[in-house]
Amino acid sequence: MPTFSQLTSKHRTRGPRKRYCRTKKLAKCPQKLGSCLKVYTTTPKKPNSAIRKITKVRLSNRKKILACIPGQGHALQKHSTVFVRGGRCRDIPGIQFKLIRGKYDFITSEVIFRSQRRSKYGLKRPKFEETVQV
Repeated sequence: MPTFSQLTSKHRTRGPRKRYCRTKKLAKCPQKLGSCLKVYTTTPKKPNSAIRKITKVRLSNRKKILACIPGQGHALQKHSTVFVRGGRCRDIPGIQFKLIRGKYDFITSEVIFRSQRRSKYGLKRPKFEETVQV
């Protein structure tokens, strides 16, 4: 045990601080393959009010996570193959992963037309018909 004079002359130093990794279950990979174990809905924290769709996924490294289903409309069910990325859903506690649309069994078709943020939902650029002037 150090004496008082030793502590005042030379402070105790910690080693370099370790960085906290939120997406530890992805095992330092940007995305991981997984299969759905359960697809269900939940409600967000106050002050928001909605029905959020989430799924329990078993990743290819055998770890289980909860992931948010982005966009509007889906046809996921038990044993569907999905592609998971990091990125938390801010109003649902414990959800720190999202699914990638357009990969494996998670189809790209959405209920509504979307012109912005299309890459997050796997949508192509809309084709506008050009009118020919005579």
